[in-house]
Amino acid sequence: MLRLLLPPNLAAAAPRDAIAVKIDLDPSAVPAPALFPALAVLQRLCGGATVPPPFVQLTRAQLRELVNALKGQPAFAFVNAPTVPLLWIGPRLRGVSEHLDEAPAPKQVAATAPRPAPKLSTLNSQHSTSSTSTPLTIDGSEHFLAISLPSREQSSYAAALDLVKSNGFALDALTRKWWLRDRHKTLNFLAVHLDALRNTWHADFTDNFEKNTAKLAEIDIQCDISETGGEFSLTLGIAAARVSEETLRTALATNRGYVEDNGKVFLLPPEKVARLTTAQRALAGSSTAPAAARRTWRIPAARVAEVQDLIDELVPHYQPPAGWKSRSEALRNLSTLAPAPLDPALAALLRPYQQIGVAWLWHLHRLGLGGILADEMGLGKTLQAISLLTILHAERAGDSPAPRAHSPRTPNLRSLNSQPSTLNSGLPSLVVCPASLVENWRRETARFAPHLRVFIHHGNQRLTDEAHAKSLDVVITSYGTLARDRDRFADFTFAALIADEAQHIKNRRTQNAAALRSLNTKSRFLLTGTPVENSLDDLRALFDLLMPGYLEKVPAGTKADERNWFDERLRAKTAPYILRRTKKVVATELPDKIEQVLYCEPTATQTRLYTEWQKKSEQELDALAADGASENSIRMATLTQLLRLRQICCDPRLVVPATAADHSSKLETFRELLAESIDDGHRLLVFSQFTSLLGLLRAELDEQGLPYCYLDGSTPQKQRQTEVDRYNNSPDIPVFLISLKAGGTGLNLTGADTVVHFDPWWNPAVEAQATDRAHRIGQKKVVTSYKLICTGTVEEKVLHMQETKRALLADVFEASDASNSKLTLADLKSLLQS
Repeated sequence: MLRLLLPPNLAAAAPRDAIAVKIDLDPSAVPAPALFPALAVLQRLCGGATVPPPFVQLTRAQLRELVNALKGQPAFAFVNAPTVPLLWIGPRLRGVSEHLDEAPAPKQVAATAPRPAPKLSTLNSQHSTSSTSTPLTIDGSEHFLAISLPSREQSSYAAALDLVKSNGFALDALTRKWWLRDRHKTLNFLAVHLDALRNTWHADFTDNFEKNTAKLAEIDIQCDISETGGEFSLTLGIAAARVSEETLRTALATNRGYVEDNGKVFLLPPEKVARLTTAQRALAGSSTAPAAARRTWRIPAARVAEVQDLIDELVPHYQPPAGWKSRSEALRNLSTLAPAPLDPALAALLRPYQQIGVAWLWHLHRLGLGGILADEMGLGKTLQAISLLTILHAERAGDSPAPRAHSPRTPNLRSLNSQPSTLNSGLPSLVVCPASLVENWRRETARFAPHLRVFIHHGNQRLTDEAHAKSLDVVITSYGTLARDRDRFADFTFAALIADEAQHIKNRRTQNAAALRSLNTKSRFLLTGTPVENSLDDLRALFDLLMPGYLEKVPAGTKADERNWFDERLRAKTAPYILRRTKKVVATELPDKIEQVLYCEPTATQTRLYTEWQKKSEQELDALAADGASENSIRMATLTQLLRLRQICCDPRLVVPATAADHSSKLETFRELLAESIDDGHRLLVFSQFTSLLGLLRAELDEQGLPYCYLDGSTPQKQRQTEVDRYNNSPDIPVFLISLKAGGTGLNLTGADTVVHFDPWWNPAVEAQATDRAHRIGQKKVVTSYKLICTGTVEEKVLHMQETKRALLADVFEASDASNSKLTLADLKSLLQS
């Protein structure tokens, strides 16, 4: 079955050649032969994809081609009425074809002229023998309705019949019309269906009906915004002439579809009321707030961009005041951002997307807000943050360079840069990062901003007092040091906080997170390519630090449906403050990244050992459950057993040291991959979560006489950078062995072009960060990433589980629907099962 769902605003979208079409296709079903031409067209329009994406944007010519390929088929409907197939009038699709003509459609024949009898295509694309076809016709007044159904051969006949039957209409056998003779029921029916009858069903309305319903009107949604003291007052409600608010409130409470005023009837379409209620609940921060005829809210500056999205959907033609518009537009349309006042020499080093990123950071800082720079790994988040630090330094010195334009459009927020800000007068900025990256930050700052006065608050070096802090431009410290010196930092005020690799503070209960929350700083920015690893609670924790009080608290005991509402609000409210760009979009000069799974058939020894441990695991967990062990105890035991199974997949020697090396199928695959890569001049990064496995690989490389570099979590910080430099500066070293956690962040290893993940991890974002140590700006070669998977084991199940995590990450960045995919005990147990 194939259905193409068209947008309600087709008439407006068609002239722009930007028609968003939802494709509803069951890929598992065998398509009818009549659909083959349309499926071929779709495949071509979607770049050869055998299964089209759920949404495509088409031009008039492309949609016209699909209409011609599906002539006569009941495959088209509007997305707001997906069960009502659109009517075919000969070769033209009613309500659609007239908007797809390149030239203006010819004027319609006057109502008094005889209507030609069009030929209709049947479901098999054969012409019907019927000589006439009648559309759905509406007659009546506000007191009664008389509806004539479309011809039986029309694909919309069944839906129209269901419409009248389900709404209490009675058939008059003589006139063959369906009648509704009750004013209250008539007005309620029109409130619900009048708009759809006109714009979706494209029904014919008699002159009699138009005359008798001249006093009917739909309510309008009214919006009013005023600004007071840096905050805004927003009023949303229903406008219906002089109808009292009490009357409107009563109608809403009783689900009445209309109100009256001085002989005029105002319809209350449920869909419009529902959209108003949805917006009011979003503004109130409650999924159960009742609908109100009119309500006023105070809107802090941080919510302006999010609330503007609500207004655009509810009152699309409303023009907010200039102050509101200047705050919202830049965050919703980055091309309108005023360029940041960068030093020309530094600006020349930045790519266009990096200049936009700096302008975004600068814009938020000027407003006293914050954000998450979530660019994909390798796109220069550190450089963009350092660029912001140089601007803050220039302001302190009273030397604000002229901004450089990064977009051909004239920005409308230039007034924000008209005078130096006083937000950070005399204040340094603070950079907090993992201890392993402190030296990297010092080097990068010295490289791109050597004029900044930088102090490393780490090891034996400590800030002494506030005067010492104010003499500096940038203070760099680690999360651990900050937590230990929390009381000392309580005496300081900073212009901006930059927290790098912010996934380290997703647990709001840790000392690191508490120390960051306690800081006194004018603006806060987080750098992380993975703001979500386990669930949307990660994002809540980050915004709890970034903008305290901005997000609604999820009440304890909240049910699943209501929690989904809070999750939707979370995505909507955080979207303006997350800036995410991918290499594929903004770094097109990068070579391709090829990801390949190498499936390794386990050896007989591996299979025997795996089966033994699997049975032993099931017995141990059953015994724990029988003894009444707590869920946490069972969970820990399950994780331990999973660890053993995963180690057997990698190399049986990790569990039974006496096993021979040749009994590891992965090691044999790695040997072949290593030999082939070295012969072809490739250099490898090899990642594993198990340092014990890396030890076995070191022994393997020593036996082969191959030089290598090595890094794991126990490597001292100074030696860490030394190993990175040695690998990058020594083309004769073919292999770098790295533990996944230790090497997943803060490394630039563009000397490599081949990445090997010896064992998979359940979160794809962690693996992606590791791969991007090589696939980043500066890389000139195609990067190939190999993932070794032991077939028929827990590793295959982990590989499947990753798709859920990857979808969650994408949904957060796109502020669209996502589900909470936290690993539960049931998830873990399912991995143990054969």
